[in-house]
Formats: sequence, C-alpha cells, structure tokens
Amino acid sequence: MSKNILEKFKLNGKKAIVVGGAGDLGKAIAEGLAEAGAQVVIIDLDERMYDICKTFKDNNLNVDPIKADVSKIEEVKSSYSKALELLGGQVDILVNSAGIQRRYPSEDFPEEEWSKVIAINLDATFYYCKYAINTMLQHNGGKIINIASLMSFLGGITIPAYAASKGGVGQLTKALSNDLAAKGICVNAIAPGYMDTQLNTALINDKKRTEEVFMRVPMKRWGTGEDLKGLTVFLASSASDYVTGTIIPVDGGYLGR
Repeated sequence: MSKNILEKFKLNGKKAIVVGGAGDLGKAIAEGLAEAGAQVVIIDLDERMYDICKTFKDNNLNVDPIKADVSKIEEVKSSYSKALELLGGQVDILVNSAGIQRRYPSEDFPEEEWSKVIAINLDATFYYCKYAINTMLQHNGGKIINIASLMSFLGGITIPAYAASKGGVGQLTKALSNDLAAKGICVNAIAPGYMDTQLNTALINDKKRTEEVFMRVPMKRWGTGEDLKGLTVFLASSASDYVTGTIIPVDGGYLGR
C-alpha cells in the first residue's frame, strides 16, 4: 500500500539549506520548510537573519544562521562547509533564493554592477548546487530548488543583468536536471512573479507602474513569500519525486494573460 499522500509532504528528518534566507521570499521559504519538519540553515549577508532565526526558534522551528557574502566564491565554499557541519554532514534540500536587482539603461549599465548581479544571482547558485550535489550523491539523492523569475521568460526593461542572470538560472536548472535525474536528484525552479519585496519597493511605490502591472495580473495583487511556501514544500518532499527540470511560475496568472 502506498504512503498516505499527506505523509509524502512531511519533511521530518530532512536537512535543508536556504541561501538568501533573510530576504522576504527566502525567509518564508525557510519557515515553510521548517514548519514541514526540516532542519534548516539560512545563509545570508544580512544580519537580520539572526533575529529571524531567534524568532523561528522561539516558535519551535529548527533554523540556524550563517553569515556569508555569496558574491565571493571563497565565502560560498566556507558557508556551505559550515552549513554541512550544522546539519550533521547531510543535505537533502537546497534552495537558492539569494538575489539582487540593479536598474540602469543597458547602454549605461556599470561593469561592476553587472558582475555583482551575475555573481550573486547565477554564479553562487551554480556553486551551491555543485557542492550540494556532491553531498547528495553520497546520501541517496535530494531536492534542489532554484529561485528563477518571470525574467527567466521575459526581458524586462532596464534590467539586462537581472534578466540574463535569471535566464541563466532557468537553463542551469534544466541542465542540472538532465545530468542528475537518473542519480536521484530532482532539480526544479520556482519563478515568482511581481512580489511585494524589497527588490520591488520602487515599483510598488509607483502608482502608474502598479496599475500597468495589475493590468497583466489576473489576481490583481502583489505576491508574497507566503505564496511560495506550498510549492517549495511540494518540490522538497517525496510528493514531487517524478518532477524535475521544471520552471514553475507563481505569478498570479501573469504569464497566462
């Protein structure tokens, strides 16, 4: 007899890393995984993560923080090692949710800003995947969830670095899935739509642009981190064992319009 479907969504005993877990989306993702039973380590540069983790622990959620600048490969490597130690040498779930946004006309886009966006949004995603894959191959597989974007499908305006990086995350997700599906590792991506986060503060405060966005969003509201929890738990759990290589939009219907 197969396992009860609700049992398949439980993450008890699973070990998870959430990169960018102090951000608006990453925080909700980490909380969702912990609420489902996983032990979680958050990696972030923002010191808010210490207060976030304290609040989680006060609510009986097993979440620990590690500070790292993920734009630097040496800190990616050392933070992964520290997380692995906290998790007892095992990683079952990796979520790459670290990301930054920079807006300039393409012809004026500063070289240093381009490099930083690519380093955080794409390079770090690959390196954490690489390290986690090597751990997962020693422990009967695992689940990798990359945070893509609507800009994995669209070009946007004045965001060439962000669009390039998120397009890369989408293609990286497919490439890793092709390499790893037969080895017990599922690799998927979530593509959030227009979300109420710090990255979109200027957009949210612009009434005209908000009206333009909502003309394309059938739900007529901004998304939140809460909207990502259910899909994240599904992709991290055994309920999604035959799902890999996908980029799933959470966009209030934007792409279907």
